[in-house]
Amino acid sequence: MSPPSPDWQVTRRRVLIGLGGAGTLLVGALIGLDRGRPAIVNLIEERGTGPQNAPTTPDLWFEITPEHLVFYSPKVEMGQGIHTALAQIAAEELEVSPSQLDVRQAPSSRGFDGRVMFTFGSSSVNALYTPLRQAAATLREMLRAEAARQLDVPANQLSASGGCFFVRGGRRFLSYGDVVAAKQGEWTVPDAPPILKEKAAFTTIGRSIPRVDVRAKLLGEATYGYDARVPGMLYGAVARPPRYGARLSFAAPGQVQRAPGVVQVVIDLAANFAGVVADTRTQARAAVEQLNLRWEGGTTINQDELERLVTADEAGAVVLRRRGNVGTALRRGTLVEAQYRTPLAAHAHLEPLAALAQVQGKEVKVWVPTQYPERIIQDVQATLGRGYNVTVYPTLLGGSFGRKAGQSAAPEAARLSAAVGRPVHVGWTREEDLRHGFFRLPTHTVLRGSVDGRGRILGVEQFSASGNIVWNFEDMPGGILTQNLLGFDPGVLIGRFLPYDLPNYRVVNKQVKLPVLTGPWRGLGLLPNTFALESFVDELAHAAGVDPLAFRLRHLPQTREGRRFRRVLETAAQRSGWGTAAPPGRARGIACCMDVHTAVAQVAEVSVEQGQIRVHRITAAVDPGFVVNPQGATLQATGSIVMGLSSALKEQIQVRGGMMQTANFDTYPLLTLAETPEINVVLVESGEIPYGMGEPVIGAVAPAVANAVFALTGTRTRTLPLALM
Repeated sequence: MSPPSPDWQVTRRRVLIGLGGAGTLLVGALIGLDRGRPAIVNLIEERGTGPQNAPTTPDLWFEITPEHLVFYSPKVEMGQGIHTALAQIAAEELEVSPSQLDVRQAPSSRGFDGRVMFTFGSSSVNALYTPLRQAAATLREMLRAEAARQLDVPANQLSASGGCFFVRGGRRFLSYGDVVAAKQGEWTVPDAPPILKEKAAFTTIGRSIPRVDVRAKLLGEATYGYDARVPGMLYGAVARPPRYGARLSFAAPGQVQRAPGVVQVVIDLAANFAGVVADTRTQARAAVEQLNLRWEGGTTINQDELERLVTADEAGAVVLRRRGNVGTALRRGTLVEAQYRTPLAAHAHLEPLAALAQVQGKEVKVWVPTQYPERIIQDVQATLGRGYNVTVYPTLLGGSFGRKAGQSAAPEAARLSAAVGRPVHVGWTREEDLRHGFFRLPTHTVLRGSVDGRGRILGVEQFSASGNIVWNFEDMPGGILTQNLLGFDPGVLIGRFLPYDLPNYRVVNKQVKLPVLTGPWRGLGLLPNTFALESFVDELAHAAGVDPLAFRLRHLPQTREGRRFRRVLETAAQRSGWGTAAPPGRARGIACCMDVHTAVAQVAEVSVEQGQIRVHRITAAVDPGFVVNPQGATLQATGSIVMGLSSALKEQIQVRGGMMQTANFDTYPLLTLAETPEINVVLVESGEIPYGMGEPVIGAVAPAVANAVFALTGTRTRTLPLALM
């Protein structure tokens, strides 16, 4: 039975892959463009996440044998612990321990819709929480009915525990494997939906458990993209352009074909491709450097030119949100003006891009670390032809943060495999990964606001300019028409709006087409947007002469989200010692944000030593609704803080002559263990629905640190990475 198509409602995150289907809505809303855009923005920004319309048929998710109870996860494991969280959800309704589940990554041939297998936007637990529970509960009741038949007792006389059914009041029992082994004929799916367990009855969900993949990783049995191997495989390397946008005008093997270990040189000028297949990776990489190539065109942009392109002003900009009369408000009270910039940044994931492809006739198998298997299928078919049947076997991902939503190593490996008739593995070098991928978009934000004598915000006007996140990728729905009608990239909305109750507010966005490729980076626009907005709120608080925490609390709306913000702000403040004297030579700063309905507040405690900013302590209060695995959620928050702090203090990429100057970690430093502060995470639950954890926490790190630096030194740092002149 074919699974139903997912319900791609227009939401803050799902708009990234579903907006193209809302064409009628867009055309209707944008008849009056200036009025229509804010309406669309409100729809995108205010609609929350929710259950994905994933199939609930048990045989898609589970496989039971006398020896094994296998759970197939459609979401990929990239260090975020999703296999563990989903195993907990499945185990809860199956009445088994998560350790009894053999958790496996589902290949694309398993039958899940391609979009169900898309792992993105901190939405996996939230999207699958209900469908997976329904599938597991359905399987439990199917097994119960069959066990009752085999034991010749009413089904309601059986209790399930530990993967077995026990006859109440007796000693007879059957394991799930026993039930399956003795089953004859077809299974019957119950007509009525199963009754799901009440939260009070949970024994697994809501508790910390060990990671289901820890043993395989400790023993070296876990397979990442770089680890993928099949018999008879070869290795490939691909030529990279010296400038972004450059194309091959000439390519010839020269003497490379006779180099040691070289099996074949593959050149396709129309596809802008030149590569080498060899017996070893070292031989392939050495040979590709010796190809006779000539590149033409492309950009020669330098860093100063890039920054001039990304300049916030009214020219070509569109209004995203407006309320009241900002012009009048800014002429009253105390006026505050500031500008903020954030640079290009790399994903810096531990494992560079890699893929193994095996092309046999029209059948293609690809082993690849990817967040988006469906896109791999599309890219390989675009490379080889639509007549090829492509099966993707997602491996573990050695980090991603959005980078492996697009995985260009896979079509490269497929092209080379098709040329030589043998499996080929392509593994990018660190230099390739840092220079030839896509990057976090650069931003420029100009803010003007005014406060009155009572410490209230009268109005705020916000001008922002940035590159694209979503529209740079040709396969994203919506096309040029939707892009031009919207006048903004949906990804930049994340964190773009102040969460406070403001009487007068205007947000203007300038969408800039850059000659270098930008795309999804952890949190999309959350980190750069929150850095600017929460730093500026701090500036308004100091201009008003009001404590930054009290200033935020008095401007929160009287809504559920406002109450959740209040709770995390007060919790972070209380746990960090806000309002008490910091240790000598230190000061504290506070910031907050919300993404995928997860509310976050952070307090940073910093000092300045020999002109360098040092962060000693970060206290974070996080409300993700409901927590499936507290330990996993805490680790996700901690990882976000470390990554956000690294970006705040160290990371930036410079462009010169049309190419990134960063080549490796010697020129792209990351936060070290010695520089990592004490991190305290407090989880604050506010409901029965789990929201996201992978990305929301990263937003508040940089402004919390910047605000603490101001509190300590009186100097505002408005550009990332933060530095004192």
